[in-house]
Amino acid sequence: IAGVSTYLYNAAKTGTEPAAQVAPAPATQTQITPAPNLNKVKSVLTRPEFSLADTAGVMRSISEWDGKAMVVNFWATWCAPCRREMPLLKALQTEYADADVQIIGVAVDLREDVLGYLEQAPVNYPVMIGDQDAIDAAEGFGVEFMAMPFTAFTDHNGNVLHVQIGEVHRPQAELIFNTVARVRTGEIDPAMARRLIAH
Repeated sequence: IAGVSTYLYNAAKTGTEPAAQVAPAPATQTQITPAPNLNKVKSVLTRPEFSLADTAGVMRSISEWDGKAMVVNFWATWCAPCRREMPLLKALQTEYADADVQIIGVAVDLREDVLGYLEQAPVNYPVMIGDQDAIDAAEGFGVEFMAMPFTAFTDHNGNVLHVQIGEVHRPQAELIFNTVARVRTGEIDPAMARRLIAH
């Protein structure tokens, strides 16, 4: 993904600089090659089960949204690309609600920081908050190297169709949602959907 800076969870907690980042693409290139061992995502076919506290302190299970296509977005207040994509996520939640698409934020951050940030920049979708438990949830989607933002897309039956390290952009999101709709009608199966999204 061109121009995406990778923000590492451990670096934010320790105050140190990340050991490696995905560098911006030079003007003469249209693609970048990720740094070694970055952005590794294993193939996971089914959405994992996990529970985390929401902004009100109530434990919520991801299974509460069974039957909806999910966009599970892992983010943190210190992550600039995470903050930058949130207005798009809010817009997509409004635009695709009738298609039974549910965006869910998972904040990998300190609870007080998340609550303070959301007071200034509220969202229209549920946000779950965790520390190590949130990292474990991300690993359940196949991420091998914790970098943010990290977003997983599922169909209405909980099949994971795409995982993304880095910002989500509108053309990509619309392609994924259109593909999810084709899975829902039975036009294509999840395996075909994964191939179409990947290309």
